[in-house]
Amino acid sequence: MIKIIIVDDHQMFLEGMSSVLSNEANIEVLFTENSARATLKKMKSELPDLIITDISMPDMNGIEFIKNLKNHFPEIKILVLSMYKSANHIDGIDGYLLKDTDKNELIEVINGIVLQGKKFLINPTSEEDFVFKRSILSQREKEIIQLIAQEFTTEEIAEKLFISKHTIESHRKNIFLKLQVKNIAGLIKKAIYLGVID
Repeated sequence: MIKIIIVDDHQMFLEGMSSVLSNEANIEVLFTENSARATLKKMKSELPDLIITDISMPDMNGIEFIKNLKNHFPEIKILVLSMYKSANHIDGIDGYLLKDTDKNELIEVINGIVLQGKKFLINPTSEEDFVFKRSILSQREKEIIQLIAQEFTTEEIAEKLFISKHTIESHRKNIFLKLQVKNIAGLIKKAIYLGVID
């Protein structure tokens, strides 16, 4: 049996996906969850072969969730289901499908990933990649990027936005994860490309 956990913040999608997969003789859906943090807590008691997740979630973005999974459960396979064709800059995943993928292809991909160790990734056009990267940044994160570009320190940014230094550090970490950059120079270059800063 292929044991699966489904994580998505849309309840109707969760129910539909669970229904489709539960009808397969060789698949068992351990549980569905609309919170990445809650999923990590529940996984202490039962581990799946595969996690199906979106990358846009409220409590912990999917990229951070995936990184967390790979750090703590490196053997678990990860399939991302999203609306964007942008798998090329998400590290550690085994498959990436669009949410409108038909049932037969989904089942084929799940079996290929878990039973045969295959990877199923799609390459976006530069336009789709551009739209995706802009869309995953929150308004607050864009504000912080703009202030970083103006050479404000973490303390100064915290003071300007009336939030704690710890919160700024957390936002900064998420920005680096989402944009897949390693330093300020890389962040500024990517932010200019995305039009977040002039």
